[in-house]
Amino acid sequence: MRDEYTLFFRVLFLSRMLAKKYFFVNIENINARLRSINIMPIIKAQKKSVRQSARRRLFNDRRRRAMREAVKTVKTFIAGKDQKGANEALPTAYKAIDKAAKRGVIKDNTAARKKSRLNKAIKDLA
Repeated sequence: MRDEYTLFFRVLFLSRMLAKKYFFVNIENINARLRSINIMPIIKAQKKSVRQSARRRLFNDRRRRAMREAVKTVKTFIAGKDQKGANEALPTAYKAIDKAAKRGVIKDNTAARKKSRLNKAIKDLA
């Protein structure tokens, strides 16, 4: 049981390290780094599952970070009372939110709520 936890935390650490260190990362690079970890599962399908989950986590972290940065950009314009800048940055935030919802990083209702609140905040500036 302890070995499974060790494996889990190694893969978790590696995926977070890759997500923070490299914004655009090559799949071969991910696979090479994952092979360097001592993967505990014996069954081939389980080994593949560990690799897939680490890769998916990397992509999900990247998508989530892009969404948060886009929303933060709009919120900084709102905080600065810049309605024109917020309106120009809003489509980028919508696109990032929709992509995150499409890939399953966030749920559809969460995406709708985020977009609605951004839009309401911009309209309240006027």
